[in-house]
Formats: sequence, C-alpha cells, structure tokens
Amino acid sequence: MADIDAAVVKLSELLRHPEDLDKIPALKAEFMRKKAAIDGQLRHGLREQLEITQAGMYSITEGQRTVNLIKEEMMKIDKLCTESQNMLRDFPHIGLVAQTHRNFEQVEKMKRDIDTFPERLENLEYLLGQDDEDPANQPNLLEIHYGLTQLRDIRDEAMEQIKNSEDSSTELIDNLQLDSGATVQDYFTRLDDVVEWFDKHIGEACINLIELVQAGNDGMVVRLALIIEEEEKTDKKAKALQDAQREYKDLASRFKSIASGSKELRGYKEKFIKSIEYVCQANIEASNDAFMDDPDRLGKSLKWYFDNLNTVKLGMVTLMPKKWKIFKTYSDIYHRQMHDWFLSIVDDQDTTPQHLLAIINWIDKYYAKMKKLGLPEDQLTPHLIDNRGAELVREYRQVIIKAVEEWMDRMAATDKKNFVARDESALDTDENGYFRTKTLGDMWRMLAEQLSVAAQSDRTDVAEGVIDAMFRSLSSRQRMWQTLAEEEQTKYALASADQDGLQALQDWLVAIANDQIACIAEETEDRPSYVTVFERDITPLASPAYVSTITTQIETLRNGYVDLGTACITIFANLIFLVDFRAIVPEFFTPAWYSQKRIGAIVSTFQDYLADYTSVLHPSLQDILIEELSDQLLVAYLSSVRNKGAKFRRADPFSDKIRDDVLTAFQFFEQHPNYQEIKGRWRVVSEFVKLLEAEKSQVPFVYQDFKMQYWDVQIGWIEAVLRSRDDFERSMLNAVKSKAAEVEVERGPDTIMSKVK
Repeated sequence: MADIDAAVVKLSELLRHPEDLDKIPALKAEFMRKKAAIDGQLRHGLREQLEITQAGMYSITEGQRTVNLIKEEMMKIDKLCTESQNMLRDFPHIGLVAQTHRNFEQVEKMKRDIDTFPERLENLEYLLGQDDEDPANQPNLLEIHYGLTQLRDIRDEAMEQIKNSEDSSTELIDNLQLDSGATVQDYFTRLDDVVEWFDKHIGEACINLIELVQAGNDGMVVRLALIIEEEEKTDKKAKALQDAQREYKDLASRFKSIASGSKELRGYKEKFIKSIEYVCQANIEASNDAFMDDPDRLGKSLKWYFDNLNTVKLGMVTLMPKKWKIFKTYSDIYHRQMHDWFLSIVDDQDTTPQHLLAIINWIDKYYAKMKKLGLPEDQLTPHLIDNRGAELVREYRQVIIKAVEEWMDRMAATDKKNFVARDESALDTDENGYFRTKTLGDMWRMLAEQLSVAAQSDRTDVAEGVIDAMFRSLSSRQRMWQTLAEEEQTKYALASADQDGLQALQDWLVAIANDQIACIAEETEDRPSYVTVFERDITPLASPAYVSTITTQIETLRNGYVDLGTACITIFANLIFLVDFRAIVPEFFTPAWYSQKRIGAIVSTFQDYLADYTSVLHPSLQDILIEELSDQLLVAYLSSVRNKGAKFRRADPFSDKIRDDVLTAFQFFEQHPNYQEIKGRWRVVSEFVKLLEAEKSQVPFVYQDFKMQYWDVQIGWIEAVLRSRDDFERSMLNAVKSKAAEVEVERGPDTIMSKVK
C-alpha cells in the first residue's frame, strides 16, 4: 500500500499540468530502460551468487569424500594389524624380543654417550674459552652450538628414560659414577653452566649485532643467524610435540620419531627479538636525557635511529634468513618504541611547551627520513603520535594562552585589591613625573615574553591563537578598570558616603588614565608606544589573511585606551561635583543664589585641582580634564532648574545673575587653549535665558529655535525650565508640546544638551 501511495505522489509530481500528459511515452521509455538495467544487474548478481554457492557445495562434497577415504584406509590398516598378529602364533614373543633388542641398543648408546659426556663437555668449555679471547669473531660458535645441542639431547634422553621407568626416582642418575668419580648429575649441572656461558656469548653478539654489521664482520653475523635459525626450527618441533602430546597423547607416545629431540622451548628467536628491543630502548633512554636537557637536540639525539635502520637495510638483510624479514622486524620494533616514547612524553603533565613543540615539528621530518629508507607513512603503524598532531598544537597553544591568562588574572586581582584599598605604594611616577601604576610595564614585558615563546613554534596557528588571547586579555583589562572606577564613583554619589580616601582615589584615576595614554602615545621614533611595539611584534608571526584582523583589533584596542583614559578623567571630574560641590549646586536658581558667588567658588576649586594635578597628569589629558570640568559645570548649571526652590521671578535680576556666572566661568576657562570651543558650548546658556525671558506667546517659537540648534534637547528639561518661571501656565507647556510635534530636526552629533536631563 505504501508503494502505491509513493507511486501516486511521484506521478503527481511529474504530471502537474495537462500538457504533461504528452510526456507519458517518453517517461515510459525512460522507466523501461531503467527497469531493464536493474534487471540486468540483478541477473548478473544472481549468477555470481549461484556460482559461489555451487563452488562451496562442491568443496563440501569433496571434503566429505576425502574424510571417507581416510576412514576406509584407517580401517584397512587396523585390519591388517589384527590379521598379522593372528597369522604369527609367536607374535607376542617376537615383539618382546624386538623390544628387548631395542632397549639394549638404547642402553649401549646411552652408555657410550655417558662415557664421552665429560670429555665432550670439557672440549666445549675449552672452545668457549677461546671465543672469550676473540668476542668480535667467536670462530668456534657453530661448533660449540652443535656440541651443546648433542649434549642437551643426551641429557634430555636420559631424563626421559628415567621419567618413563617404573622407578621414577633420580637415584639411578644420582648414583651412576663415571671413571673420574663424578656423577652424571654433576655433569648435567656443569652442562647448565656451559649453556649459560654459551647463551651469554649469543646475547652479547645479539646486543652488538648492529656494530658487527657496521664493522663488516659478516661471518660472525651469519654464524649467529644460523644458530638462531636452527634453534627456531627446534622450538617449532618442540612446540608441535607439546601440542601433539596434549591433543593426542596415546598416538604420540607410539612414535619414537615424534618423541625424539628437544622437549622444551629454548626461545633463542624470542631472545633475539628481545635484544633488538633492548638495544633500541637503551638508545631511546639516552636520547631522552639529551632531549630533556635541550629540546632543540631532538634530531641529533636520534641520529642513531636512522643509522641503525640503514645498516640493517644495506648490510644485514643479505646475512639473515629471508623468512625473517629482518628489515621489517627492525623497523616495526623501532617505530613502536619511538611511538611509545613520544606518547609517554606527550602524556606527561610535566612536559614543557618547548618539548611538545619539538615533537610536533619533528613528526614530518621523521616520516620523510623513513620514506627515504623505503618505509612510507602508510606502512608505519600506529601513527607516531596517534594522529594527535592537531591536538598537541592546541595543547601547546593552550599552555601559552593559559600562562597569559593566569598572569593577567593575577595582575588584575592585585590591581583590584590595591585600587579598592587606595594603596598608593602601588603607584609610581615615570621619567616625566606623571602618575603611573607599577604593573603596566610588567604586563607588556610578560606579553612580549609569551609572544617570543609563540614565535619559537614557527607556526601561525599557534601564534594567532596566542595573539587572540592577548587581545581578549587586554580588552578585559580595560573593562575591569572601567567597572572598578564606576563602582567607586557610585559609592560617592550617596549623601552618607565616607569622604576619606577621595584624594587617593583621584590619584589612582589619574594614574590609570596616564597608563592608557602611555599605551598609545608615541613619545619619539626611538621610543614608540606599547601598542605600536606590540603590533610590530605580532604582525610577522601571523598569516597574511590574519593581518587585517590584527589591524582591526589594534584599532579597537587604541580606541579602548582613549575611551578608558577619558572615562577616568570624567569620573575624576564627577567626583569633584559629587563631593566638593555637593552643597553648592543645589543653591543655584534659589533665593540664596542671588547673594552668593557660587561659580567663583567652583572655579577657584578647579584652579586648586589643576595646580595639584597638572604636573602629574599627561598633557593630552589636561585638555580633556578642562573640557570635562567645563561640560560638567555647564550641565550641573542647566540641570539646576530642577533644584528644590528654584524659581525665576519677573521682578528678580536673574538674567544679570546668569550673565555674571557665565563671565566668571569664562574668566577661568579663557586661559586654556580650548577656550573658544568651551565658549561655544556655553552659548546654550543664552538660549536658556531666552526661554526664561520670552513672553508667554513667544515661548513656543523660542523653543523651536532652541530645538533647531540643539536637536537633542529633552522636552522634560524644557518643562522644568517653564515651570521654574513664576508666570508658568499649563497652556504655555501645551503650546510648546504642540510645537515640538511640528518641529522636524536633522539628527547630528550629540550636543551638550544630551547630558542635561
């Protein structure tokens, strides 16, 4: 049913319009072609599966037929054995005599072997002594191995016979005396010592195998290979015997050919492999010591690695059995141990970024060298660092980033503590006598040091990640100072706030503002700003695509320093009004205002502050401070229409008083370079006076002129001004509001009225 629905949906998509019916023959032909192709594929697949199935059934049938033939042959053999025993009446006696004869021969052979055992053993000891004097060649190695193999077989045979005898004790061996008076058991013990001596020779040769090949001592290498190969064959036979005895114990015991020879695994081939691993591990440990002392020596400390593999490839392959694939054996062992060593370093929490970097940068060189040896990367498994290159780059980058962030966090915690505590010992003065914090220079030195570490990686991805982290930390530090300064200002806004520590806070604000200017101010060509040096240092480390990001970030950083420096000066000026003028500003436009020269007192206080701080404030900030004092005085003055008791009576000389206040302020500000700009801002007072003096009917038009000049004047302030007139009427305010609905102004830059609420 679902298939039918799907077909209907498909047809509805294909045949949406009546003219689509003309497409039916073409669609039918296309579907028939596709169906024929699919049917062909199905027939081909079905034929292949049928052939595979038939081949499997044939193999099963043939296997069953072979099993049946084996069963028939075994039945014939069993029948022949039974019939032969019945044909010979004295068969049991014949078998007994034959067994007795075989036992006698074995005893004779054992007697001869036991009699010659001491002499042969002493001869082997003599040969081993000669080889001790020539360890590089050991000319008797093959002869010694052959003799030891025979003596081992004799011992094993003797022990096997004792084991299979009715008396399973070792008394026969223990008590059997040789002509010299020693027991066979003594010589068996001596044999173990000689075998150990021989194994020591073999072990030393295996350990020094690379040196033997490099010295051209091919004969010694071949003799060693022959011995290990022979022992490998013997171990395979012994392993097969053990398996046979375990699985088919009764059958194996019947055949002497199976039971003869070594019964134990001697493991010479395994020891040979272990010696390769041991030599590689010893060299890696030496390389590890050199690498830990100096990460830059990684390549030099691993020179032996490639020299050894090259020696094996060129000098050892022809001297060893082909089936050993000796070069692959060496390369697999070396690569695996190199992999384990590198991962142990990578996973060690105490590993330094320099060591991680050295490993990361060496990986490509490693695979390039291995490729020259005929070992491409896809044949070397596992990957040298488990394909963790990108992860290690991130870890290395994160180590540097973590150092930057931890350092900046510690500095921020210290600065915050000192700022809140008003610790003036944390402040300093520069060579010009300007207040500065003691941590600024340390911060930029730390960033330069971490940039140097990132540059050592010679990787743009590392450097760019670190640069991003530094931009984040610098921006975060700007926000921290802004937040701290604003929080401290808020405390002084309360009428009950403790005024102690105000001067120390203002000193800190000046120092912080000076710091921001020091970050961006270009003193001389030889002494560029901190940000300029920072930009110069980071640009060569980044990729061309990232340079535009650096430009944007630097510009944002510079603007942030300007904004923070200005904010500190603004808060400095705010504190003067919040504390020093807390009792003065509320008197403006009240009856007490007419008899007091409050503006004179304010500008006198300004003069005192400038006398105290001009010498410790950066010149570029002095102009900003003057402008802030002017703006805040102007804003406070205009906002005073909301003061309790503020009232402008027609009979009072308020216009003259306002003019006197403005002239008093101008007398102070005219001595400063930005006087004309300041004077231009204060022109708004004349518009304010017009609102106070205008006839009721003219107020809407005065407001219109005001609005055209100061587009951001707020209607709430206009209402407060009108309400402060002694002739205020509701109709006057309604007329202004109606005019406000009619006036259309073009928005522009903020004017001073944007700050007047």
